[in-house]
Amino acid sequence: SRLTGARNNVQNGTSFLEVQDGVLDGVGKIVTRMSELKGLGSQDPMKSSQDIESYNLEFRDLQRQLYDMSQMTFNGVSLFANYSSPETGSPTESIFRSEGTNNTVSIHTSTQGSEGSKISLHKAAMLAALTIEADDLRDTNKDANFTDAKTTGDTKFSFAAKESADTWDLDEVSMGVFQQALENISFLRAQVGGQMSRLSFAADTLSIQQTNIRAALGRIEDVDIAEESSNLSKYSILTQAAASMLTQANSTNDVALM
Repeated sequence: SRLTGARNNVQNGTSFLEVQDGVLDGVGKIVTRMSELKGLGSQDPMKSSQDIESYNLEFRDLQRQLYDMSQMTFNGVSLFANYSSPETGSPTESIFRSEGTNNTVSIHTSTQGSEGSKISLHKAAMLAALTIEADDLRDTNKDANFTDAKTTGDTKFSFAAKESADTWDLDEVSMGVFQQALENISFLRAQVGGQMSRLSFAADTLSIQQTNIRAALGRIEDVDIAEESSNLSKYSILTQAAASMLTQANSTNDVALM
């Protein structure tokens, strides 16, 4: 039963990562759509002001959608680490591995429970991945101001916005930030895939262990059919012979009386 519990833990961890990867896939599609809106709204001279405003409204709505996705949960557990700027280490490490106690999920992979081996699943920092150091990526044609209240720092641009007042317009963003955000999301998905691979090997190990334990238990408890069949035949013959001899002995007394 403990092995079954450990396997269930691993399967739940795999489901957690699959949902996380699915959300990140959707995030990548949204960022790609936002880059398309940037091209349509600011680089096509044939578009009317009404068209551009329509693109801009969608662009702002998508920023709200990205923030909502960053708050998603799996079975009551948040899917992502909710901080919007790198903490420590290199940029790639900081958007994926956070040392906060709430940013990891421990999956126990042995019969010893919390005392045994475990795998720590890191919650990807989606908000941090969508927060771009915009000092060299601003739209110089529009001279966007990256130091106002909408930024999460002095020179940062965030694709995700909690409130409408925090959203950006198309003409305030350069194409470079989209490329950087897509690279960050790709990195997060690669790390999620690595964790899924580790859980897969853990599940295989538990499956082999469970099979071997069942085989050992069978050798101890299960009946040896061939041996027991032979014993049944032997004792059946002995019983029939004894009954025959008893019958013969009883008949001898009758002959003597006669």
